[in-house]
Amino acid sequence: MPDIGRDDPDSLRVLSRSPHPYHRHSLELHEPSDRLVHRPGRRIPVDNAASEPFPSLGSLVNSTTASDSGTEADDEHFLKGLPAPKARLHKGLRGQNEPLSGSSTPLLSPAVMEEEGRKRASGINQGDKRAISERIRRRRELVRRLAEMLLLGFQGGMIAVNPQVQPALRVYQEKIILVGGLLAVLAAAYPLRVMIWTYRRGKPSDLIPLRIPPAFDPAPLLYPLFIPFFVSLLVSQSVKGVVLPNLVLGIAALPRALFPGSRFWENMSSSHWLLSCVPFALEKIIPAVGPPAGDELPHEVLILLYPLHQTLCLILHHLTTTSLLVAELHLFSIALINLLLLASSPQAVILQAVLWGGGLGLIVFCSRVIRWGISLARVPKWRFRRTKQPAKRTSCLRMLKQFLSLALGRPRHDQRADYGGADVSDSGHSTDGYLDGILNRTIRASSVIGGNEISPVALETLRPSRLSFEQPAFGTPPRRHTLPSVENVVSRSKMSTPSGRRKRSASSSVRAFFSLTQSQASLRKWLYAGYVYFCAVAVILVGIRAYVQRFALSGEEPIGWALGYLFGDLPQFRFHVVNANLESWICLPARGDDLLACSSGWVEHLRRSSLGEANTRLILCAYWVSIIVVGLAIVFRLSPIYEVDTRRKVFHFMMVAMFLPTIYVDPAWIALALSIMLAVFLLLDLLRASQLPPLSKPIASFLTPYVDGRDLRGPVVISHIFLLIGCAIPLWLSLASLGRAGDGYLRGWEVPTREVSMVTGVVCVGLGDAAASLIGRRWGRRKWLWGGGKSIEGSLAFAVAVFGGLMAASLWLRIGRWPTTVVHLEVPVADFIASGHGSLMSVLGLSNLWAWALSESRKAALCASVASLTEAVLTGGNDNVVVPVVLWTCVKSIGM
Repeated sequence: MPDIGRDDPDSLRVLSRSPHPYHRHSLELHEPSDRLVHRPGRRIPVDNAASEPFPSLGSLVNSTTASDSGTEADDEHFLKGLPAPKARLHKGLRGQNEPLSGSSTPLLSPAVMEEEGRKRASGINQGDKRAISERIRRRRELVRRLAEMLLLGFQGGMIAVNPQVQPALRVYQEKIILVGGLLAVLAAAYPLRVMIWTYRRGKPSDLIPLRIPPAFDPAPLLYPLFIPFFVSLLVSQSVKGVVLPNLVLGIAALPRALFPGSRFWENMSSSHWLLSCVPFALEKIIPAVGPPAGDELPHEVLILLYPLHQTLCLILHHLTTTSLLVAELHLFSIALINLLLLASSPQAVILQAVLWGGGLGLIVFCSRVIRWGISLARVPKWRFRRTKQPAKRTSCLRMLKQFLSLALGRPRHDQRADYGGADVSDSGHSTDGYLDGILNRTIRASSVIGGNEISPVALETLRPSRLSFEQPAFGTPPRRHTLPSVENVVSRSKMSTPSGRRKRSASSSVRAFFSLTQSQASLRKWLYAGYVYFCAVAVILVGIRAYVQRFALSGEEPIGWALGYLFGDLPQFRFHVVNANLESWICLPARGDDLLACSSGWVEHLRRSSLGEANTRLILCAYWVSIIVVGLAIVFRLSPIYEVDTRRKVFHFMMVAMFLPTIYVDPAWIALALSIMLAVFLLLDLLRASQLPPLSKPIASFLTPYVDGRDLRGPVVISHIFLLIGCAIPLWLSLASLGRAGDGYLRGWEVPTREVSMVTGVVCVGLGDAAASLIGRRWGRRKWLWGGGKSIEGSLAFAVAVFGGLMAASLWLRIGRWPTTVVHLEVPVADFIASGHGSLMSVLGLSNLWAWALSESRKAALCASVASLTEAVLTGGNDNVVVPVVLWTCVKSIGM
């Protein structure tokens, strides 16, 4: 075994049986390039890494990503998502660099470290072969990253030519140019700083000592900066003052290594904070920048965005540890801050109350109790204190038998009576009696093998002396008749489990529960669970309920409002409400306006006049429940036949069947339902991770057959949560960019217009991702140039499925005759069906039909191609979340 220094904690950590992949040694948010972890032939010792003036330039040379394609959360088997096995296997051992939230780096690294590492790690021939293979892999990776950057640039060009974005671009033109110049200066200065740092430590072999790291991934540098900015431009027409905060947050999310003076041990950097204030701090210094608009956030709020973002990233990293990558953490934090500062519609305010109010409430009141519950669940049953059993009375016959055995000199078989002071093991036998039995069998076996039978008296003479006493514990009587070697054996048994394995050193939080008995531990688990459930119900019924009543429902009581919103059109319900004089508490909807319903299309006429708005919501709920029941029945039916990946895709098709036909019917209600389901998913996963009875085990048992590699990287099962978020985010963003209507208690709950971008999340996640996985795994033979788990056949299937979904959504939008935000050719299918005669061509006109189909197919093909290529090159984020947002920006900007 190679010699490992005592001062190298990372090397010693690899050989540990309990690597604790979720344990952090500091409160900082680990970024991919924050530490020098280079192993072979490193020139900078670990002890001196913190003292280096430029410590965040290293790359994880020997690191392995979670999978070849980056994030295979929904399209690969979970065994492929696990890291590659090491040469020396240990149970429970993860990768050496796995404790970090992602092992990739978006920055360049000094070449001297990699050169020295290769020279010492291998010989000359092997080093040459490895250098050639690495050079080829770096070139392919460079092509992949250039394609990723070009796709982002193409999306920015599509957004810039959108007429609805032009006013925001004119208002923020100077600020955007200023931020772009700042990024250019930082990006250009970083390689120079790397070169200066390298030349100070020796003369390198290359004139330009720069290398692209083997795990190079620009996602933490690109996506947290550009995606929120693109989204803010597209919703700026309806949400005032959204662009400037996202410019500040984009700078705050950049890697700290880009900013001079930043150190990896600092939670916040002064230079980083100062440069994040550039978009609004230079308004008075540079006249061309101009003052902010009237609806902008105050400067006091904008200047606190950097510490708010960094603190929120630390909290999210503490809660999710290695479940989320660095880019995902920053995107999640930016989305939460936007929701906190800019939520105005009722649906957004309710989502804000659920995520911020519910999350902070549970963290404040339940975090310590949940931590105790997790520590208690880690204690094995055999570590708890055993209950004292009452002493059994010795009968006269038993005493006579013991006396005769002593008189005849025979070995005693009643070990419990003979060794009454010994500790009794789980099987009911004492340690001393167990050792005596082994000794008797050993001596008898050796005598039989030797050919001479030994007598019981001779056996007693061969037995070692029993006159030694073991030092008793405090408050216990001394133990008699023990072997001299028993003390050593007992001390060794205290260091090993009953199965023979060496005991792992328990933390102080776990050792605190060793004094409990099994029944006391079970009672304490139930008390912890009861407290958590009580706090969750109290936060919902007291905090969230009061906030929603004041800021989302204009003072209406939430429970009464919800009853009227769902059951207000039922005649019996209305009768009982009016009869009991509860109209001041339960809001009953008014009758539909026939003229307005008819002008909005035949589906709106059916919803408002024929069925009723509340009854339509009940019908949608019944439809969703039926889809869920049928889908679960199919999943359970396919369990013994098909593999896990195929069964997982059933949930994707369930999302398509649930939301693709229904989003246009009542988008505000579906947005509210998705917000509630997201809160339920997060709460259930919290209960599962806390391991509190009675819900933790059933939830874990249900989710275990469907988890993948990303779910096993941390404590959060993210597959179903990301699936829901990927379907919901495009709908939430579309509602934020559209106008609202409604009177009375339904003010803000009616959306007068529809658009295809509402269903892009369902189309992308439900159809595109499922088709790419199913087709690529079975018929994918040609991989992309850069390798990985994504095939060209799978990407083509993704593009075709997304194209078909967008065309179907556009056709359904025309058939339903909903008003749209984009001028389209009308397709009066309802009039044609009502007329009962003629042909479709005579009503529509052949030229109009072909013009509409050609225009929509071009737009759909362009958007599907961009989304498919993004899904193929993406590694730094989950494709179930990032790709739907990319598809939404394309559809929204192109005006489909």
